[in-house]
Parts: sequence; C-alpha cells; structure tokens
Amino acid sequence: MSDDTSDKKARILCVDDEPSILSSLRRLFRSQGYHIHIAESGAAGLQLLETEPIDLIISDMRMPEMDGAQFLEKVRSRWPETIRMLLTGYSDIQSILDAINRGEIFRYITKPWDDNDILLVVRHALERKELEREKKRLEELANRQNEELKELNSSLERKVEERTTELKVAMEAVVGANEKLKTSFLTSIKVFSGMIEMRSVHLAGHSRRVADLARKIAMKMGQDTREVQEIFLAGLLHNIGKIAFSDELIAMPFNLMNGENLGLYRKHPVRGEQLLMPLEDLRNIAKIIRSQQERFDGLGFPDKMAGLDISIGARILAISSDYYNLQIGVMTQRRLGADEAKALVMKSSGTRYDPVVVNAFHEVTGGIPSRPDEVKQGVMLAATQLEPGMIIARDLVTSEGSLLLSAEHVLNERLIQQIQEFDVSLDSPLIVHVRADSKKS
Repeated sequence: MSDDTSDKKARILCVDDEPSILSSLRRLFRSQGYHIHIAESGAAGLQLLETEPIDLIISDMRMPEMDGAQFLEKVRSRWPETIRMLLTGYSDIQSILDAINRGEIFRYITKPWDDNDILLVVRHALERKELEREKKRLEELANRQNEELKELNSSLERKVEERTTELKVAMEAVVGANEKLKTSFLTSIKVFSGMIEMRSVHLAGHSRRVADLARKIAMKMGQDTREVQEIFLAGLLHNIGKIAFSDELIAMPFNLMNGENLGLYRKHPVRGEQLLMPLEDLRNIAKIIRSQQERFDGLGFPDKMAGLDISIGARILAISSDYYNLQIGVMTQRRLGADEAKALVMKSSGTRYDPVVVNAFHEVTGGIPSRPDEVKQGVMLAATQLEPGMIIARDLVTSEGSLLLSAEHVLNERLIQQIQEFDVSLDSPLIVHVRADSKKS
C-alpha cells in the first residue's frame, strides 16, 4: 500500500532478485525511519515507480532479464531527480563503469557492505538532494523577487528598500546552500577515498597524509589556488584504481609482486582515471591520477612520459605517495623510517622524480636526512650470480624507485629466490651491489 504523500520521510526503493538481500536492506533502513519499497526485478521496480514517488534507489547489478545498469539507465531517463546507487561486487569494474556512464549513478556500494557505511552514504545522498531542492527553491524565489523589483516604481524608495533587503536575504541563502554543496562534494570524495583504507589497517589515514603533503609542495612551488585544490583531491583519490583489488593484493608490498599481480598493479592508474572521467569536475584530477606512476626519466608507466611532459600535479603526487608508501610497507615489506624514506626520495632526484619538485619536498619536510652508510659501492652482480652469505653493499632499488632490500642485508636462499623471480618480471635486469669482502671466490 502506498504511504501518505504528505509524509516528509525519505522513500527508498531496493531492487534485487535475492529476497535475503532485500530483507536485510529493508530491516536496516526501516530502523532509521525511512519508507522502504522493494522490487525483485528491474521491471517490477519500473512499475512501482509509475505509482510511487521515490527519493533514492539502490539496485543490484547482477539480475536476470534486466541488469542494474539497464534499469538505472531507464530510471535516469524517466525520473532524473531520483538518486541512483548500484550494489555490486569488488571485481565487477566494467559493470560499475557501465552504470556510471549509462545510469549516471551517485555512488556504488560493494558487497558485502558495512551497515554503518551504507547508512552514511544514503544519509549523505538524501541530504545533498534536499540541499539541491532548497537551492532551486531559493533561486526561484530570488528570480520572482527580482521580477517584482523591476515592476516597482522608482519613486517608491521605501518599497524598493524592503524588497532589496528580502532579495539580499534570499541570495545569501543561495550562497549558503552552494557552500554546503561544496562541502558535501569534498565529504563525498573523502568517503570515496576511505573505501580502500577500510580494507587494510596500515592504510588508515594514508590518503589524507599524501594529499596534505602534495598540497604543501604545490603551494611551495607557487601553483594557483585551482591547481593546489586539484592536486589535493588527486592525493585523496590516488588509490581509487585499486578498488577492484583483492584484499591480498592491496596488502602485498610492490617488491613481492610478479606475474599476474604485477600486471594488475600496473593498471591501477588507468583504472582510477576511467572511474573519474565521467565526472566533469574531476577530469583534471583523473589525468593526474593516470600519470602518478610516470618517471622523470621516462621509465614509468602507463604512457612512458618523461620530464615536463608529465603534469606538475602528477610529478608532485609521485613524491608525496612514494614518501608515505615507503613508510607503511606498500613498496617493500620492510617499513622505512621517515628519514630513510626521505633519503631515498632525494637519491632518486632526476631519475624517478623531478629535481625541482624534490627541492620543494626538501623544504617542506625540513631538509635532507643524513646517510652515513650511503657510499659503499661493492661488487656489481646480476641476480643469477647471487649466493647465500653475500652482504648487500647499498640499497637494492628498482627502476621505479622501489626499495627491495636495504644495505647490509645478508642474503639467504629464500631472499635470492625472491630477487631472481622479481628480476624475471622486469623489462631490464636488476644489478645488485654486494660487499667485496663477502663475495665468494
């Protein structure tokens, strides 16, 4: 039975071909006071929309006859003001892209979901819808009052003054609504970036730290306000291309990846760009995220760009993310201290990183750390020449600037096997420096 349309409570439609899912969603949202409608197919959902006013739809992706992307595309065409959300699995990236492009979804939610997270997303979406509705109402009010002012006689100063005051109040309310929308937009991005961090303890707060450092470097380099804001947002979203990664791959240090895992990892900058490109306000940010793994010397990926052909945002983001990745064990299983990570960044100036950006990073982070053990050269060997008992003379670093082993590490059979397996997956062979006094004759 239809609810009373005078009721101010938000109306939510859940569409899924699995009754257990519908039951869970209905129980969850009813506890929050929403009016809940359910449909077990896209066709049933469309039929219900013909008779019931709906504020927000949550639709499953995988349904027979009409999938979620097709259903939400029809909803967008006939009921464009209804908020549309997609319920899908982590690995279904193409379906997510289809829904974004065809159904213009507000957000997608991964299964299994966290009750608190989905309630937060839904509440935020409904608040944003209400703000947009209020903004439209206030704009219409301001327009009507403006027309009324045109009709007033110029001699009626008192009347004009009263109407002008009313118009000012209305316009201030519009500006306030716009500011709330801007704040809502930034909050959405923070929630979006937090989806990756919730899947790994060591990532907690990581995107915010990367974004803050990137913003400081951009300001130090004199970038304009718009560019600083875009670089900050790119820092918040720089890992969004990893959304379809398994929990195991998210937790795996880069220096342990090979074969299929390494191939998937190298695609995450492009995946991140694809997810954000449909959103016009995020297109410049999407380009920064695509180029975050490019190297100043041209040996990065995905486009092999070099030097100043790489956007300034991407050159700044590369340093900011690597600096913290080295400290949380994303690039190597051994977590580096802040000074060690800073020293490795400084050492890669002109190869991995833009020297100008490195100088700005240096100033922002308070100087170059000391490296008393940095100068040992040792004997250069290929990975296949390594033997147990040899001692690493200086840090073993990949062409991407990733630390594999630190200096003074004693090699054993297991480490040698890992180095050799990693070496096979690279385009150019690793060169390992070992102490001359540890090399067997």
